[in-house]
Amino acid sequence: MNLLDVFFIGVGLSMDAFAVSICKGLKMKVIDLKQSFIIAFFFGAFQLMMPLIGYALSASFVEYINKYSHWIAFVLLLVIGINMIREALGDSEEEKEVIESVTDFKELFMLAIATSIDALAVGVTFGTMGSKLETSIWASVILIGITTFAISLGGVFIGNAFGVKYKSKAEVVGGIILIIIGLKVVIEHFT
Repeated sequence: MNLLDVFFIGVGLSMDAFAVSICKGLKMKVIDLKQSFIIAFFFGAFQLMMPLIGYALSASFVEYINKYSHWIAFVLLLVIGINMIREALGDSEEEKEVIESVTDFKELFMLAIATSIDALAVGVTFGTMGSKLETSIWASVILIGITTFAISLGGVFIGNAFGVKYKSKAEVVGGIILIIIGLKVVIEHFT
């Protein structure tokens, strides 16, 4: 597996983070570069760290990781998605409060974990590949992290473009998207 293969793995791994980043962008009235970079950083950093953790754990915990990861991701995405829908349908808040909630670190942390659990499994795969992994683990995870960062940053901008026009309807759609991603994770585990 070469760097081009790892890049495509990074693109695939970043799709959940991309969708969540779109949801975050939906909540911004105007694009805030600092918050956009914070969001992208969270997703990129977790997509970088999780394969490293998986690589380190390789054979030891692969059974446990595969056994429960889909449920953890599902519950986190379901709770956050429902909360997002509830906020969109509830009383309107001041715009400042809405913008500040976009980079709530506790929520970003949970979202980053939920969207990077599959990267943990990729790291386990890297660990079991041995010499078939033609690049170093560091080059691989850095490439995955940078790819996810860039795609997530783009997602925030795309979400903002739609969010400005459609406001609470867009937030409801964003919440539904998070719930669907959670369901997808569980369904993929069983198929």
